[in-house]
Amino acid sequence: MNRIFTIPNLLSLIRILLIPVFVTLFFQDETVWAAVVLIVSGLTDTLDGYIARHFHMITNLGKILDPIADKLTQAVVAFCLCVRIPAVIPLFILLVLKEGIMFFAGIWVLRRTGKPFGAYWWGKVSTTIYYIAITILVLFGHDLPSLCVYLLVWVPFAALLFSLIMYCRIYLRISHEEDVTP
Repeated sequence: MNRIFTIPNLLSLIRILLIPVFVTLFFQDETVWAAVVLIVSGLTDTLDGYIARHFHMITNLGKILDPIADKLTQAVVAFCLCVRIPAVIPLFILLVLKEGIMFFAGIWVLRRTGKPFGAYWWGKVSTTIYYIAITILVLFGHDLPSLCVYLLVWVPFAALLFSLIMYCRIYLRISHEEDVTP
């Protein structure tokens, strides 16, 4: 549990190191390469979780590093898109709001129950929808009709909002009892 140099931790670190690469490529109008970096980041996220679980490489550092890499990547990509496509601003705001609530509620749950709070299916689905939408926006954002841009903003917005509501329901249950079965 206290190991540092594991394959999943190195993959999380690679994801963090890919963030400035993405930003540089994105603002140099190398959108295809920026999207490739984003896809590689997403694949390493999937791979690090698989390796950690299946090869018993779950570490305390990984429990911290993996979500940091995820949230930093999501926020930076959304922020970059906001600069170019102002319609993305509501999605960025909701993302920051959701993750802030999740962060503080996660600390509260840990203090109250002594157990870390894990992800549920709706969180994974909303993250997948988010990544698909932002990858399309990175690749084609300026060339898409307004309706497509709005769909690529509001569909993940709805998924993130649904996820936030579902997590808040669990937080409310925890505030009344210890059982957190969804």
